[in-house]
Amino acid sequence: MPREKGEKLVASNRKARHDYHIEDSFEAGMVLSGTEVKSLRAGHASLVDGYASVENGEAWLENVHIPEYTQGTWNNHSSRRKRKLLLNRHEIEKILQKIKESGYTIVPLKIYFKDGRAKVEIAIARGKKDYDKRHALKEAQDKREAARAMSTKGKDW
Repeated sequence: MPREKGEKLVASNRKARHDYHIEDSFEAGMVLSGTEVKSLRAGHASLVDGYASVENGEAWLENVHIPEYTQGTWNNHSSRRKRKLLLNRHEIEKILQKIKESGYTIVPLKIYFKDGRAKVEIAIARGKKDYDKRHALKEAQDKREAARAMSTKGKDW
């Protein structure tokens, strides 16, 4: 029985939802060293330039920054090393099939602890064009303005 229950968010990649159309997402475990887990539990990680790749039938998380643990010793981890992702074979095949199509990439969306185990949510995504980004920002702004107008409509000042 796990000591911890629920989810604890460590890092999220909010920019990925702005820069990409998210097609499908997967939850994957990560192969980590002890100091990486301690650094994650302290809430330190950055997914800004991270991506995932598939090599020889294995999924790898690359360029994700997990800083060195401050109380670590000589066996501390390197901050941007490749980390193996734990996925089922059929999930890896599904990802490979999509990635072979042009324009798709694998981006990490968030790192979190689920019942005490470190997980990463990765997504198959297609890059947005600049006009798509502007359109999405305009829609969000219009939705905020409509909600603001609806909330103040019934109030008599």
